[in-house]
Amino acid sequence: MFYLKPISDSVAKLTKETFSRKFVSLGRILTQWDDIVGSEMAEKCQPVKLHYRKPKAANEKPQATLDIAVSSADATLLHYQKDLILERINQLFGDKWVTGIKFVHIPFSPRRKDADFPKSRQLSNEEIAQLKASLPADADDELKIRLERLGQGILRRPRK
Repeated sequence: MFYLKPISDSVAKLTKETFSRKFVSLGRILTQWDDIVGSEMAEKCQPVKLHYRKPKAANEKPQATLDIAVSSADATLLHYQKDLILERINQLFGDKWVTGIKFVHIPFSPRRKDADFPKSRQLSNEEIAQLKASLPADADDELKIRLERLGQGILRRPRK
């Protein structure tokens, strides 16, 4: 008796060789992104997608275009470094595989490091007592809790 197999078993075997290079390549670009564009620009942009074009003739190599997500202001800076980025990527793969770069303009905020966030300080018992004493006595409990949290947040801010 014959049992049906899922088609995904066969498709995975057939396409393994074709698709393996694409995803390995994108992974290598992602892991070495700091080296490709520099550490300063790596915080402001990121590779998004690889577009592949099949060769028209049998003797031509396949070509790829890399999409880079970047803000409009930083896209101008990267445009001047386009040839250098292409050279570094192709040096990574060993041949002229990525032939073009396309900049996708998106609102992009750089990654913030933990050191960028202001440190909050602990309030002393005296400050907490003074804050509670300044709250209105006739206010309801929920309002008192919210006002106390607001006061603590203001007092915890680093002083300039």
